[in-house]
Amino acid sequence: MAIPRLLVVDDDAETRSMLTQFLRQNGFIALPCHSEATIREQMSSGRVDLILLDVMLGDENGVEICGRLRSEQDVPIILVSALSADNHRMAGYEVGADDYVAKPFNPELLLARVRAVLHRAKRSASLVYRRSVSVFEFAGWTYDAKLDEVTSPQGYQVALSRKETALLKVLLANPHIPLTREEIATALDVTGEANVANTEGSGRAIDVLVGRLRSKIESDPKSPELLRTERGIGYVFAADVVTKDSA
Repeated sequence: MAIPRLLVVDDDAETRSMLTQFLRQNGFIALPCHSEATIREQMSSGRVDLILLDVMLGDENGVEICGRLRSEQDVPIILVSALSADNHRMAGYEVGADDYVAKPFNPELLLARVRAVLHRAKRSASLVYRRSVSVFEFAGWTYDAKLDEVTSPQGYQVALSRKETALLKVLLANPHIPLTREEIATALDVTGEANVANTEGSGRAIDVLVGRLRSKIESDPKSPELLRTERGIGYVFAADVVTKDSA
């Protein structure tokens, strides 16, 4: 499954760092930003599932940034501000914000609001797009999620265990995004396919699972080209992934 990728936008470095770490500890990929330029830089380099956007960004105005982003795309946006009067909230909602959280806030409450907005966005997308993605193609390989079959570039099927398949699904949903062992373990735990999150030795369990998957999809497992080690972080799936909808 795709791990939600969030942008934390605040011009205060301490607040930005605190929120980023808190969200990472709760299973999200959280990336810090401090301006509209850095938001757009992150959006151009990969998928963004939600933006936490502070209203007061020094010389920039978060409400105006929200309006510009909303005119271009539908990424969910939660405005965060010390300005909590009704007129300020209405200004945010009028430019398309999905929610408005007033400072100071309880981090657990913010987490609940983030999850609620992500859930609504996912449900909305599922209502618009009735067909579900079922085929993934990468580096000549094909994974058919409906048939649960993996086919090599040479045309033969490769048998994967349940846990190996669950890991492959997480990687296919997050191509070119460096993932920590903890993020992978959390994603596997959410799928219900591999209970390794928050357990002693879970990092080692992920390393073993990665090694097993590499032995089946890499031409040279000792020098992997698809599932690479990202030094100091964890792993990254380095192949472009093309998805196709089921009929």
